[in-house]
Amino acid sequence: MVDEAHAETHEMKVGVLRQEIGEVLRNVRQRQGRTLREVSHSARVSLGYLSEVERGQKEASSELLASICTALDIPMSQMLREVADRLAYAEGNFIPDTVPSEMTEEFTREVRQLRGGSAANAR
Repeated sequence: MVDEAHAETHEMKVGVLRQEIGEVLRNVRQRQGRTLREVSHSARVSLGYLSEVERGQKEASSELLASICTALDIPMSQMLREVADRLAYAEGNFIPDTVPSEMTEEFTREVRQLRGGSAANAR
């Protein structure tokens, strides 16, 4: 009985994690005004698979997440931070980020410059 409860809790957490990752990726893509087709092409992943990842139906590998984040021109750490914040909030353990958004935006710009510019500049 204990093993069943543990397995159910584990499945629920994995499902939540998968869904949160998908929602964050979808939100980032939509904020950029990009289509699934554009991002799937840039990430070199099938449109159907990316759609399933965004809907939380597929568990993406770290390599696939890196490819999607690169296609979206966001650091994976930023995506994971957003996921962690969402999970913490859902668990009732939300601790507000103490880093001002201006600093986060500045850091993101600096990372893009170090990488040779944003995807928009490459077009």
